[in-house]
Amino acid sequence: MRHESERRADRRQLRVVIVGAGFGGLTVAKNLAKTPVHVTLIDRANHHLFQPLLYQVATAGLSPADIAWPIRRIVRRQKNARVLFGEVTGVDRDRKRVILGDREIGYDILVLATGAAHGYFGNDGWAAYAPGLKTIDDATEIRRRLLLAFERAEMERDAEKRRQLLTIVIVGGGPTGVEMAGAVAELARKALAADFRAVDPGKTHVVLVEAGPRLLAGFPEDLSRYAADALGRLGVDVRLGGAVTGCDGAGVTLGDETMSAATVIWAAGVKASPAADWLGLESDRAGRVPVGPNLIPPGADDVFGIGDTALACDATGAPLPGIAPVAKQQGAYVADAIKARVAGKAAPPPFRYRDRGQLATVGRKAAVIVYKRLRLKGWLAWWIWGIAHIYFLISLRSRLLVATQWLWSYVTFERGARLIAGPRAPPESDETDTRTNKAPPPDD
Repeated sequence: MRHESERRADRRQLRVVIVGAGFGGLTVAKNLAKTPVHVTLIDRANHHLFQPLLYQVATAGLSPADIAWPIRRIVRRQKNARVLFGEVTGVDRDRKRVILGDREIGYDILVLATGAAHGYFGNDGWAAYAPGLKTIDDATEIRRRLLLAFERAEMERDAEKRRQLLTIVIVGGGPTGVEMAGAVAELARKALAADFRAVDPGKTHVVLVEAGPRLLAGFPEDLSRYAADALGRLGVDVRLGGAVTGCDGAGVTLGDETMSAATVIWAAGVKASPAADWLGLESDRAGRVPVGPNLIPPGADDVFGIGDTALACDATGAPLPGIAPVAKQQGAYVADAIKARVAGKAAPPPFRYRDRGQLATVGRKAAVIVYKRLRLKGWLAWWIWGIAHIYFLISLRSRLLVATQWLWSYVTFERGARLIAGPRAPPESDETDTRTNKAPPPDD
């Protein structure tokens, strides 16, 4: 039996509750492995996800298991950590409790790393017609819609409906939209080219819509132009300077133009979790919690906000981008701040982001990279992009699998994860026309 003095010592250890097991939250937890604190890691998914490669799952290039790992396995050797599978619904700051439905978890230090969801600029009804890309479920749903569109086009006799099925619109010209557009174009024109008889997947109309004047607004203009030209060579129809004003089951509206499309993918905006509401703080337009240079929200010394949850600024006052390196560096900073509190030392100096550059790929042979004054584009940039992404995957198994599959895909154009899964919807060309209740004519 343990002595009473040991149990009292345990109770004196700080309770650190981390909400969210993304890049930031997981970094905090792992960096506290040897610190005398109790760590509780809460997430509504049971896995950590490498989001930068999520578009590869959506376009059948990778399996979900290649880019996601069970959280419990990641921290299984960390004796001071426990994992709770649940969705946080609120925070009671007065009582220092995190609320998970009908359960409460006490904390001494709370780390909010809850990430972001899709933002539709006040048009939340569009979500049903234009799924975004933030989770494994999102990726497999987009994959299902893409592959079903080709299957239904193969059976469709009406030329106009077939054109609609073979029109795919991606909304948003940031890195996610650019990478999705290139991958979808290659899926249609290369991987599926020889697999159908009644339709030619090579005639698929892939449209990338960006409301701003150029793609990749965070990159230098010359790299933005290169990305647009590279997408054009892949057959992508790039539309700049026109925002989507409507979206439904028939397609999208761009100003006065209506574009019929069976598949619409949203990559245009994000909104943060309700963390600001939990804390009773005013958020910015994207829902982010304002934090100071120490990543602490105003008036909440026992709370940290990191990653997409937080509105953190650099030395010039510009908001930090919502990318993985920012979240990981913030996670390491918060862990150091907690260690300092435990040791009774002074807090670390204000957080300063060390820029690791930005990368975006355009198909299988081109990418753009900007790192300080260095600018790269083309084939060499694509290889650097691939090596960097493989390196940051968590497990050796995943690195080997992804590297092998990418090499095979590069040589053969084959996509090994072309599975239609999820809720089964009847094909549009079913045995009965539901509008007229008449059977369609027989095949010739």
